[in-house]
Amino acid sequence: MMMMQKIRSVIVEDETAAREVLKNYVQKYCPQIEVVGEAQNFKEAVPLLHELEPQLVFLDVEMPFGNAFDVLEACKDLRFETIFVTAFSEYSLKALNQSAAYYLLKPISIEELITAVNKVQQHILNHEIFNRNRIIVENFRETKPEKQQVILPTLEGFEVVKMEDIVRLRGNGNFTDLYLADGQKKMVCRFLKHFTEILPFPFVRVHKSHIINVNSVKSYHKGAGGYVMLIDGSEIEISPSYKEDFLKVFK
Repeated sequence: MMMMQKIRSVIVEDETAAREVLKNYVQKYCPQIEVVGEAQNFKEAVPLLHELEPQLVFLDVEMPFGNAFDVLEACKDLRFETIFVTAFSEYSLKALNQSAAYYLLKPISIEELITAVNKVQQHILNHEIFNRNRIIVENFRETKPEKQQVILPTLEGFEVVKMEDIVRLRGNGNFTDLYLADGQKKMVCRFLKHFTEILPFPFVRVHKSHIINVNSVKSYHKGAGGYVMLIDGSEIEISPSYKEDFLKVFK
């Protein structure tokens, strides 16, 4: 069997202790990885990444002198996989989830590290040249949520759609059916709950099985919970438990 070459990696992390812990974990639990360089901030990271051209970067989200998104922006001519490392912040997690990025929460769990590295290894082995970093940077710079893009893991791979093009989402067991303004339907490998967490307003959950884009509502019809008619002609029931939140939007 052919030995796979090790994945050349760089760690960018401003805290010395956290950087040492991550390096030790990687060396001990991820034998497929070779750490070829380290940087502690934006200023060190950008020239180092251009010099070493790694395949994988472990990138701390919150750093002085420039955050992870600034690093990606300054390295957009390079192609590498990124595993973000972040202390919990709702803002950065939302951005990373929308971009289907791999991230590790501090303090780092060894199981999660191994899982993320294995996924990245699959990408590299399959020569997937999906430029997630570009989308992460574009989303970060786009201030209007509806203009941001969301990356959808599908059975075939990934698809990218603009949030404003999504009319509604319907839970379908382990999957979510996503309906677009042009009539397309996408089957996404995520529970509906995932989208409740990552999609900003104007997306509102109106039923245990439905999230709608309120900008797509044509009319609302009263009843116990009532129902809405959307621009694609669909009628979506509003369950009584979600009715109050839905009506607040139109106050």
